[in-house]
Amino acid sequence: MAVGRPRSFDRDEALKRALEVFWRKGYEAAALSDLTAAMRINPPSLYATFGNKEGLFREALELYAKGRDEVLRQALKAPRARDAIAELLHALADSLSDKNNPQGCFLVRSVNGCESCSDEMKEEILSLRGASEAAIRTRLRRAKKEKDLPASSDPTLLARYVSTIMQGLGVQAAAGTSRKGLHDIVDVALTAFP
Repeated sequence: MAVGRPRSFDRDEALKRALEVFWRKGYEAAALSDLTAAMRINPPSLYATFGNKEGLFREALELYAKGRDEVLRQALKAPRARDAIAELLHALADSLSDKNNPQGCFLVRSVNGCESCSDEMKEEILSLRGASEAAIRTRLRRAKKEKDLPASSDPTLLARYVSTIMQGLGVQAAAGTSRKGLHDIVDVALTAFP
């Protein structure tokens, strides 16, 4: 059995660079030459390591989701539901307005810019977005059981509301809304939270 040459690049660093290209350009517009130039590898290395463009995109989605999930986990640990949601939305506003990242939410942009993606890939993107809402819903159900939310509150509807605000923040950030502007939106959104 033939053994290939050892990899001469940092896989994790190359993946981070690919994520940035996909985030800035979208799946459709990210040409293989854009990706390999940013990753500082040649096309055969991309194919050998990630399979193809879609495989690379999948791994970029997973990397982004991992970071987002950590923010979500930390925020939802707050003892009171309202504080957890406030922490989550404000942390998201900070993340979306971080000058070290492309503007907007990668998942929101991916859903809207993946026309040629396979149906399986589209489902995967939607599933990643849905996972946040499910985690919020679980936290709010717990809050209702603990009487931290009014008995009349609907955790499913509240989780959908928070998820909608999160997606809206991503759209606003992509449109250039400032960090302060995003935090102002969060403050207004929180007035509707019980």
